[in-house]
Amino acid sequence: MIRDVIAWFGDADHWQGASGVPTLLGQHALLTVVSMLMATVVGLPAALWLGHRRRGGTLAVNLTNIGRAIPILALVSLLALGVFGTGAFGPFGRSGLATLVTLAVFALPPIVINAYTGMTDVDQDVVEAARGMGMSELDLLRRVELPLALPLVVTGLRLAFVQVWATATIAALVAGPGLGRIIVHGYESFQTAEVVAGSLIVAVIALLLELGFIVVQKMIDPLPSGSR
Repeated sequence: MIRDVIAWFGDADHWQGASGVPTLLGQHALLTVVSMLMATVVGLPAALWLGHRRRGGTLAVNLTNIGRAIPILALVSLLALGVFGTGAFGPFGRSGLATLVTLAVFALPPIVINAYTGMTDVDQDVVEAARGMGMSELDLLRRVELPLALPLVVTGLRLAFVQVWATATIAALVAGPGLGRIIVHGYESFQTAEVVAGSLIVAVIALLLELGFIVVQKMIDPLPSGSR
């Protein structure tokens, strides 16, 4: 098995053309980044404001947790066959819009929960001191609460990004693009080495993303290590 996987990686045909790893990697990255942008634009501002106001968080968290309760494969299938259809959507391929919405819904829970929790965990004494200095609510959020909550906000983005990257392989199940096509083709052709190779590519990049986010999170933390 190991030799077959090594041989698959060594085959030049797998690294060129429309079905080559670089092309599929670019498609996979595009799906991940755009769906994350959608989830961030929708979920992050609302979570930050609700956390600042200390209200509405329970409702927001429960609503976003619907994304965890619905099986991801069932959701993309329903959206592809129903609301959005299976037609091509620009560079996102067949069922592209359904895939993007599904991945965005899947990314919302960690983004919303961590951002809301980060804001509500900010020391109230610090908040009241800032208010006493005459800061407006917007300045308080932007200059005091957000910097202190930022490490936890980034944690939510990290969890969402890595999860979406790994889950974007579902696009291939509805005839979409991305690295999932390698895995699906391997299953369809009974090529176990191809399945393992495609899975390894996704897993290794997910690990690198995780490590990169951890480094960034440590760099932006305004508090000394161990002081939280």
